[in-house]
Order: sequence, then structure tokens, then C-alpha cells
Amino acid sequence: MMKLKMLTATLMLAMSVSTAWAKPFVEIKTNKGTMLVELYPEKAPKTVDNFLQYVTSHHYDGTIFHRVISNFMIQGGGMDKDLNERPTRPPIRNEADNGLTNSFASIAMARTGDPHSATSQFYINVANNTSLNHSEKSDRGWGYCVFGKVVKGMEVAEHISHLPTDGGDLPIQTILIEYIKVVEDKKP
Repeated sequence: MMKLKMLTATLMLAMSVSTAWAKPFVEIKTNKGTMLVELYPEKAPKTVDNFLQYVTSHHYDGTIFHRVISNFMIQGGGMDKDLNERPTRPPIRNEADNGLTNSFASIAMARTGDPHSATSQFYINVANNTSLNHSEKSDRGWGYCVFGKVVKGMEVAEHISHLPTDGGDLPIQTILIEYIKVVEDKKP
């Protein structure tokens, strides 16, 4: 009976990761500095829940920013320093029609050409990238789901975006995500 109660409590906690945090914040610690990100569960509930499940399972710890484009964005969360892809859960439904925009300092889910293919990879906009916004519910118009904003440490993302790359957007120097963790509800 005690095991059943523990299992039930664990499942309820896992299902309500994002609802337990009215205004969740995460700290992204890299080998280039730290960023504080405010998440928007009221605008992108499934996306925030998905992201927080990866955070609380330590999926992002030891991954890298593997794609950096100056004056555009930095992308990470899916590969380790040896460029091995981390296993992911099934893709989530795209919530890019939530009214949020790919503006400077916003964080959004990366995906393939399939609008509903986002898993763990995310990116931080270092420019206003309106071409990535939702415009219509079609393969070309779905856009990329914004689910939060960097509220402290944006200079870290900007610095990373200007680092030299190998020509394929991979930074020459490894940009390690040491960890991403949920932190107390706080404004900078």
C-alpha cells in the first residue's frame, strides 16, 4: 500500500512540474557565464512542461550549444561535447500560435521541418527574428514556439553568438551547458 501511495505521489509530481511553479525560472550555467530565464507556462503550457521535465531529469547537463549564428541565435540542448545526440522523449505539439514572438532574448523550441517535431533542443534569440514567428497553421507558417525570456545574463548569449565557428555554425571552442536548474521565483 505504501509503495502504491509513493508511486501515485511521484506520478502526480511528474505530471504537474510546470503547474507547481507559478512563474518558473531556470538558471542556465555555461562555461561562458550564467543566464536566468523566466518561463511562460500560461502561454505555452505543454512546451514549458516538456522543457522542465528535461531540466528536472538533468538531460541538459553536459550538453552544448552546437549551433551559433551571429546576430541570429544560439541553439543547444540536444548533443554532448562529442556531438552525440541525447535520447529524447516523443515530440510535442507546436504552441507557436500563443502570441509570443521570437524577439531579442526570447527562448524558443528548435525543431525540424515538421512543425510538431520539437523535443529537447532550444534556442535563444540574439536578434528580433520575426521570420520565425507563427503566421498560419501550415508547414511553412507554424513558426517556432517561444516559451520564455532571458531576464538576466543576456550578454552571455550575445558573446556566445559571436564566437568563431567551423563554417557549419558549430563553435570552434566547446560551449558547454554545465547545468540547467529550476531556481526560486525571482526577478533580476
